[in-house]
Amino acid sequence: MRSQFFLTALAVLFLLFSGKSFGQSSTSGANVVSTAVPFLTIAPDSRAGAMGDAGVATSPDMNSQHWNPAKYAFIESDLGVALSYSPWLRNLVDDINLAYLSAFKRIDEQQVVSASLRYFSLGGITFRNEYGELQGQQNPNEFAFDVAYSRLLSEKFSGSVALRYIRSDLTGGMPVGGVESHAGNSFAADIAFYYRDEMRHNRKNSVFSAGVNISNIGSKISYTDGETKDFIPANLRLGTSYEMELDDYNSLNFALDLNKLLVPTPDTESLTDENGVIVGGGFSEDKSVIGGIISSFSDAPGGFKEELQEITVSLGVEYWYQKQFALRAGYFHENENKGNRKYFTAGAGFKLNVFTLDFSYLFPTQRNHPLENTLRFSLAFDFDQLSSKRR
Repeated sequence: MRSQFFLTALAVLFLLFSGKSFGQSSTSGANVVSTAVPFLTIAPDSRAGAMGDAGVATSPDMNSQHWNPAKYAFIESDLGVALSYSPWLRNLVDDINLAYLSAFKRIDEQQVVSASLRYFSLGGITFRNEYGELQGQQNPNEFAFDVAYSRLLSEKFSGSVALRYIRSDLTGGMPVGGVESHAGNSFAADIAFYYRDEMRHNRKNSVFSAGVNISNIGSKISYTDGETKDFIPANLRLGTSYEMELDDYNSLNFALDLNKLLVPTPDTESLTDENGVIVGGGFSEDKSVIGGIISSFSDAPGGFKEELQEITVSLGVEYWYQKQFALRAGYFHENENKGNRKYFTAGAGFKLNVFTLDFSYLFPTQRNHPLENTLRFSLAFDFDQLSSKRR
């Protein structure tokens, strides 16, 4: 099983990073797939953030709501709460922050309910009209609240459904370009599955797991009373993980995630200048949400090669000593034509009875990158451990 996991990972990476013989010729220049409310795609917690943003198939933890809520069906605790905080884009500004609160409660041996609140503050913004006159100061913010139900479908397989409310207030009601604006609202759903198989080989325990999460399947969002509506980041994330016990005190966990936005790719024919260079992005606004999801697998102007470029890759490794101290590292890759995010990550975790403290740090491969110096902090509280300690 271990060798099959690594061979599969290597094969996928080969396809993603080579791809020269697939499909049509590549488009010239960048053709980034963008959406409204992109804060929904930011890794909110420190554990996954330290493993290259890999988390759909890793072992269950209290922040599973974002990555794969179906993992909660296998979590050992009955009740837990976690809080994460990240100063965002600190290399550019000093007042953008992401906060994430998640919690779960086990109903019985098969069922778990969970919820999370994500709050994204964009700092203070000064608004001026077309004549440069001051209109006011606003503090734009976005948040999303979701609830999920997870259930064991067999001894090794679980499923989950999540419902989400999204609110994005970017202008505080201020007119933009002479057009009245308001906060955007949207509703979305997630469908997730998780497979976990515990094995024993050479007197040592190991776990192979796989997961898939189709998230943010929901209505488009609008900030005006006009007909312009933007897609929210419907997303497909799938991956595998392999945990192996080295001895009675040490263990390793390897993770691989593949991620693809399920929204239409911009039509380059209407977005190029006279030299054929792509100068902007846009979508076919007449497409429905389901139509956009279906077409997202085959609408790239560059054919199959460009479709492969839209897949991001997350690789992560995690080392545990006595299940109390963890060291983590990872790598995230995005094609240069689709955003060019490439960075290494690292972090550590400490588990002290009731509390678990994690942190992570991001290392971009380019200098002066907007994500440089990104830190994440997470604090988890296990109520089961508190109860047992009192007894």
